[in-house]
Amino acid sequence: MPLYLPPSKAKPPPAPLRTDDRRAAAVGLAAWTALLVLALTVPQVRDALPGGRLGTCVAGIGIGLVFLAYLHRRDRRARERA
Repeated sequence: MPLYLPPSKAKPPPAPLRTDDRRAAAVGLAAWTALLVLALTVPQVRDALPGGRLGTCVAGIGIGLVFLAYLHRRDRRARERA
């Protein structure tokens, strides 16, 4: 099995897969939001968090919102190029 193929013998790269990144981001955002609401309403859940911190939930929501904004911007630019 050769470790190197000259460009003339190499196969062309496959087309990129189309994925639904917004759905994955929305599911993660919904999970962090549900955990935050649950932690705020149920004391046992809040006590189960390390140190009773809710900052992890807030950070997860913030990262999810930033990621959704990034995906929106990326898709808008791709549509403009097409």
